[in-house]
Amino acid sequence: MLNCEGNSVVRRWLTLVTGLVECLCFAGAVFGWASLVFVLKTEGYFSSLCVNVTVNGTEVLDCSGQDEQFSLVFTIASFMNNFLTLPNGFLFDRFGTTVARLFGIFLYTTGTLLVAFSSSALSMVLFPALSFIAVGGILFLMTNMQVGNLFGSHRSTIITLYNGAFDSSSAIFLVIKVLFESGVSLLASFLCLSACGIIHLLRTFLLLPRDRIPHPLPDDYTYGMTCGKSKTVSLKRTANGVVSEDNAEQMLSKESPPKEEKSFRECVLSRFFLLQLMWLSVMQLRHYLFIGTLNPMLQRLTQGEASLVSQYTNAFAVTQLCGILCAPWNGLIIDRHKGKPRASGESEQEADLRSSVLSLALTALQCVLFSVCTSIPLLPLQYLTFILQVLNRSFLYGGNAAFISIAFPSCHFGKLYGLIMALSAVVALLQYPCFALVKGYLGGDPLYVNVALTLLSLLAFIHPLSVYLHCRGLASQRDKSRDAAAAS
Repeated sequence: MLNCEGNSVVRRWLTLVTGLVECLCFAGAVFGWASLVFVLKTEGYFSSLCVNVTVNGTEVLDCSGQDEQFSLVFTIASFMNNFLTLPNGFLFDRFGTTVARLFGIFLYTTGTLLVAFSSSALSMVLFPALSFIAVGGILFLMTNMQVGNLFGSHRSTIITLYNGAFDSSSAIFLVIKVLFESGVSLLASFLCLSACGIIHLLRTFLLLPRDRIPHPLPDDYTYGMTCGKSKTVSLKRTANGVVSEDNAEQMLSKESPPKEEKSFRECVLSRFFLLQLMWLSVMQLRHYLFIGTLNPMLQRLTQGEASLVSQYTNAFAVTQLCGILCAPWNGLIIDRHKGKPRASGESEQEADLRSSVLSLALTALQCVLFSVCTSIPLLPLQYLTFILQVLNRSFLYGGNAAFISIAFPSCHFGKLYGLIMALSAVVALLQYPCFALVKGYLGGDPLYVNVALTLLSLLAFIHPLSVYLHCRGLASQRDKSRDAAAAS
């Protein structure tokens, strides 16, 4: 028995570490788009859209059409990354981890194979390829975030850590860029990524459950390759459609029935969900437009000097590696109250919500500072912009997942996470008309669009203020109830 318990602890840590490696090396690779664009331009993708134009009597090559096409590829891929998280969330909640991961592995491997066998003559293949990589990657993240349930009081820290690893994985395209400059072809690099599908399959069957990891975690919960008699959790659907997690052995014992959870509809129509959607959407739009237009922005600030563009592109990609270092700070902020005594009558969820206010407000402040730096057309300042961008992005997505896990029942996590990402993806589609506006009417100067997005980012402060007022209202009600009880 002791040996089995030891194996269970080792298995949990193996699941955690291998999940981090998976998210760090694969899940969010599509967000290293700026590095891949540099390679694709060198290979001549969409080069037929470049035309010779005469400026002040001098003939120059205008590649704005090529830039627009690359921007459209990223816009569609980032949209699919978020929008298809909704059906993927239903898939995960309904069929469990194994089915969701097998689907994600299929998409990711297909996408990498499409890029591997693409060429400048088949540039249009990039549209489905990058979308497949994006959707497969988000499924890796979604099925890994539940690992936080294995570690109790550190749950939010681990969720944010995985999201940080997801952000840092955008540096994979930097590695491909460096390898390409060293003579390694795109074909070889992406075939290597495709072959790693074998590792994903092994991890799916050996180190993850078939269904989901429940929260709170039942005693003696086991999964994967186990010894002796395992206590796994089965998912049962109640009459009102809410999924309950029951242990087969616990059903035989006389325990109190589980408390009624909020329905999915009630969660979606709640104030917390709607404000969380606004909080995520405005900041995500700011990030997506920045990533999608980074290459043309650097071309403009460096006046087209290729060596400087490459230098700043590399600097941006390197800073993305810091996402895995920044994200846990947010988790530690959210989990800072764990292990400390709560106020009299305060529930665990209320304490978690109160603790999340600082995280939500800090994330909004970071976005405003990042947007201000982006708006200033000074090339050396972009180093600071890159740092603020990766810090804010790691706080944004980790904080989003952590808040959903705190504010709503765990049985709806996949659906709610998918829905909020899908709806925010619709807002993120505004990045393409913004890019077209800059390239067309504004003559390539993004100042006015950047200022508008900075002002829009201020709306994100409404959400932490609302959560703070909610928690203060609950505390006030407890105080009144206590005073009334003392007076009677």
